[in-house]
Amino acid sequence: MKTRMLNNRIRLASLALVSSAGLAVGGMAQAQDKGTINLAYVEWSSEVASTNVVRAVLEQAGYEVEMTSLSAAAMFQALSTGDADAIVAAWLPTTHENYMESVGDNVEDLGPNLDGTKLGLVVPEDSDIDSIADLNDNADDFNDEIIGIDPGAGLMSLTEEVMDTYDLELELRSGSDATMVAALSNAMENDENVVVTGWTPHWMFSRWDLKYLEDPENVYGGSEQIHTVVRDGLEDDMAEAYAILDAFEWTPEQMGEVMLMNQEEDSDPYEDAKQWVEDNQDVVEEWLEG
Repeated sequence: MKTRMLNNRIRLASLALVSSAGLAVGGMAQAQDKGTINLAYVEWSSEVASTNVVRAVLEQAGYEVEMTSLSAAAMFQALSTGDADAIVAAWLPTTHENYMESVGDNVEDLGPNLDGTKLGLVVPEDSDIDSIADLNDNADDFNDEIIGIDPGAGLMSLTEEVMDTYDLELELRSGSDATMVAALSNAMENDENVVVTGWTPHWMFSRWDLKYLEDPENVYGGSEQIHTVVRDGLEDDMAEAYAILDAFEWTPEQMGEVMLMNQEEDSDPYEDAKQWVEDNQDVVEEWLEG
């Protein structure tokens, strides 16, 4: 009789353990299924780095993450219509000022995620000129052209203002971050002069000896910040993701680490971001605690 009762108790205890384990596993599975968040970005090396890092962090928190590469104008439009949930790529107060004004109350600015940016025209460090005002007199040295990036970028709009302000006679060529870097790389390898639209942080300043041309009219403005901006209502829909995005903040040096990783042969920006996140869990935990 006592043996039968003992066996029953053992069997009930075992069932309770199995049930508890099942609830725990189910709870873990549920915690890892928090929905999908869409991150929009522009194909700048800085934004490729930051957006992939944020993706890896949100995935660590249990979210499915989609990334959508767009022009700057389309990126802000997608955010304002709710087609995108967040961006970590808003250069303010100058570069993307017009885009932010156009989306109005449909988005929420969570503030800077990186401080210490700069925009301007960039030439080799050993170039004989130091100012934008010197370009016309030395246009032949630069093949009568300025190598730009994608035409929808705020940097290109500012550069068009620079062209007017300084009455530059050079041609502003549009392209992309990749084509700009290719032209810069070719010039540096052949010890030739070149002038490109540039910004900090960018890995090219770690690769080559470069300098910004002085901007005495201050058309490009002073240093900027990169902000995180989310669609209206994200806090109500995904409070934890909102908190992580709000807490996300890093330094130009940290971003530079990821950008340099992305320049290695056969590198994958997403895999590089996951590796950086794994190697910097002390930083990541501060974002996750939100």
